Amino acid sequence: MQTFPTTYRNAFDCFIRTYKQQGLFYGLYAGSSPALVANIAENSILFLFYGICQQSAVFISRKNCAIELNTLENAFCGSVAAIFSSLALCPTELIKCRMQAMHEVQMSYQTDIKRLPGAPMTKRLIGPYGLIKKIIAEQGFRGMFQGIGPTIAREVPGYFFFFGGYELSRSLLTPMDGSKNDLGVLSTLLCGGLGGVSFWLVVFPIDVVKSRVQVATKDVANNRGTLSTILLIFKNEGFTALYRGMTPNLMRTFIATGALFLAYEHTKANLNFLCQPHS
Repeated sequence: MQTFPTTYRNAFDCFIRTYKQQGLFYGLYAGSSPALVANIAENSILFLFYGICQQSAVFISRKNCAIELNTLENAFCGSVAAIFSSLALCPTELIKCRMQAMHEVQMSYQTDIKRLPGAPMTKRLIGPYGLIKKIIAEQGFRGMFQGIGPTIAREVPGYFFFFGGYELSRSLLTPMDGSKNDLGVLSTLLCGGLGGVSFWLVVFPIDVVKSRVQVATKDVANNRGTLSTILLIFKNEGFTALYRGMTPNLMRTFIATGALFLAYEHTKANLNFLCQPHS
């Protein structure tokens, strides 16, 4: 829906037609492998540097520990951490976007991926590994970082609101005489979900542009940058095209980021407990 907005009427139409034309595995789960790798790589690096940035902020502000950092300080830590995670995210996100949009690309650019005469359009002839080799062969290693500009432009402000929204929600739900670390499972899930929603409400238009840039064929990508892509969207589709597909994305992210922060907080608490000296 982001990369080919005129192809589908809405999310339900996209779901039904994708399933009918491409099936469950090649359609609805297309790009799931690179998406899984992208999430693992991004979140590992993101939370690693988020912790490092928090410790740096504690040192600079002369506070005792990270729990004393305010919402704004945590939000800035998230922004800085996002710069590092973007470097790991961009190549895997590129493969995921190409895999998910491959059927539509085949229909729009039939010379982009060679097919046998008479082969069905819905047949997928290339997997993640083959796609990586194809990109490197045609564009070199730099081709794997196609879209790095809009990726960083999305991640840096996005994670400001991601961690800021999460920490603000935790502060609002924490009793006056309590600690944010004492929040229960449901409260943590809610705060994490709100953080994820905050992220996408701010950066979704940038994500649409990023997806368009990454899905573009080699010749188009070489002649169309981020700004020209934005202007082309405004000219041909209007401002609302930048928010096409947001509803299913918000539904997914609320659950996913809620679970992510719950796992993060419990893992951090357990590791802190194991690292403490026991008599």
